[in-house]
Amino acid sequence: MKNNTLIPVYDLAACIPGTNFVMKKTEGTTVPSYLRVPHRHKDYKISFLEEGEVTHFTDFEKYVIKAPSLIMLAPDQVHQRDGDSYNKMVHISFTRDLLLTETQGLVACWEYMFGQVVIPIPTEEHRQELKTYLDLMYREFNSDRPAKETILKNLLNVFITAAARMVPCRAKEDGHASVMDSSYNRIVRQFKMLTDQHFRTKTRVDQYADMLYVTPGHLNDIIKSVTGKTAKQLIDEKRVMEAKRLLFWGELSVKEIAHHLNFEDDGYFNRYFKKHTGQTPALFQKNTAKSTISPLIM
Repeated sequence: MKNNTLIPVYDLAACIPGTNFVMKKTEGTTVPSYLRVPHRHKDYKISFLEEGEVTHFTDFEKYVIKAPSLIMLAPDQVHQRDGDSYNKMVHISFTRDLLLTETQGLVACWEYMFGQVVIPIPTEEHRQELKTYLDLMYREFNSDRPAKETILKNLLNVFITAAARMVPCRAKEDGHASVMDSSYNRIVRQFKMLTDQHFRTKTRVDQYADMLYVTPGHLNDIIKSVTGKTAKQLIDEKRVMEAKRLLFWGELSVKEIAHHLNFEDDGYFNRYFKKHTGQTPALFQKNTAKSTISPLIM
């Protein structure tokens, strides 16, 4: 299922100009051909699995997911669907700017939620609550009433907040709370957005500090207080994850990937990758090509 180009990216805005929210329902056993190809999205996607089960690959894991569950996909995660089991699902795709400030403010919780990929719905009460919000969103999405976008925006944020209650955020090992001062949250959100855009070409903390009009030391203190990691660690994690995705899902050579990620040469890329993963890019590519992704049954 690999391709000899970069991994396809599906962009909500490009598909439907002027749209920052899309919602649809699916039911049956057929997986569309475009979902069977490894791809990623520029937007966030949440799928509510109401009945049945689906087989889903996200990055380097295989998930056989049973209803009722939520499937969470963050921008740039590589994923694909497989299998022919019956399922009934509701899908919502949205851009970050559709989130209310208060929802984005839950930085650690937000990142943790989307890091889960699969969130099993624990009780019938939770299932009914989420379904109520989804039904309201679906009715509004298919209407042509005044203030439609405002209603959708608020319903989406209520839905996400309700889903977050099913996933208590882990307390930080250093004792810091998940929700910090609003100015800290703003800087962390902006840092994450900037690293998403520029991690291939901007690799130093001072470059991001300049864009955020703070000192590198102050930026690092804020990032570590909220995430538990340094700003440099987060930049390196982005670069290593992208390298792994390209090595695993694509057929680019190590030299081509090094060039794509703006390394000086493939020798430096080899040393960098081994420092962060314990193995060379070629060995990682060889091992993952030989191995079968083990299923995680939910």
